[in-house]
Amino acid sequence: MPKSKRDKKISLTKTTKKGLVLKQQIVEDVRNCVEKYARIFLLSVRNMRNDKLKDIRSEWKDSRFFFGKNKVIALGLGRSPETETANDLHKLSLALRGQCGLLFTNRSKKEVLNWMDEYEEIDYARSGFIVQETVVLSEGPMPEFSHSIEPHLRQLGMPTVLQKGVVTLIKEYTVCKAGQMLTPEQARILKLLNKPLATFKLIPLGVFSKKHGYKQLISQDDVKENIEEQMDITEMEEIDNT
Repeated sequence: MPKSKRDKKISLTKTTKKGLVLKQQIVEDVRNCVEKYARIFLLSVRNMRNDKLKDIRSEWKDSRFFFGKNKVIALGLGRSPETETANDLHKLSLALRGQCGLLFTNRSKKEVLNWMDEYEEIDYARSGFIVQETVVLSEGPMPEFSHSIEPHLRQLGMPTVLQKGVVTLIKEYTVCKAGQMLTPEQARILKLLNKPLATFKLIPLGVFSKKHGYKQLISQDDVKENIEEQMDITEMEEIDNT
C-alpha cells in the first residue's frame, strides 16, 4: 500500500522549543485541512485588520482560514512534487507569498468568488497608507471637537486656537493629498475627523481543488496593494478560527 503524502517528515530548524511546537501544529493543521476540505483559495489581503478577520472567521465557521507564517504553511502544503500533500498542491505553495492567506472550504467556487466580490469593510487608514483623495478643512470653528482636545490638535500640526471656548482653525488646512503616503499624525487626524479612507478586502488569487489542481485567478503582480503599517497577527489567530 503506497504511503500517504501527508505522512512525510519535514525539518523545522532555527527555532525555539515553543516556536517549534507552534510550527509543527500549523503544519499538522494545514495537512488535516488538505484532507478535510475540497478547495483551497489563495487570498490577497488589502489593508489587514485583525478584527475584520475575526468577523470573517465567525461568518465562515464551516471553513478554515490561515494567515501569516507563509513559509510554515507552505511546508504543510509541500513545496515540490515530491513533498506536496496532494497532487499539484506545490503550485499553490509556491504562490504563497506576501500579505496573503488561505481559505480551506467545501463551499462551491462560485459561492466563494461571489462573496469575495461583494465583501468589503471600510476602516480608518493607518500610517503608510496611500490616500486616494485630498482632504481639506476650511478655516473657521470646529464645534465637533471638545475644547480639551485643542492642544492635541496643535501637536498633530493643525493650526487651531480656542475662541470663546470653541476649537477654531485659523486658516485652511490640508490634512492629506491624493497619492501621498499618510504620516502617523495625518492618520490620527483623519480618525478624529471620523473619516475612514481604507477598505479591508480579500482578493482571490488562485484556487486549488482535488479534481482540477491549482489554477491562478489573478496575478499577484496585477493586484494593487495599498501598503500601510502592518498589523501583527497573533500566533493563535494564525492557527485557530474557532
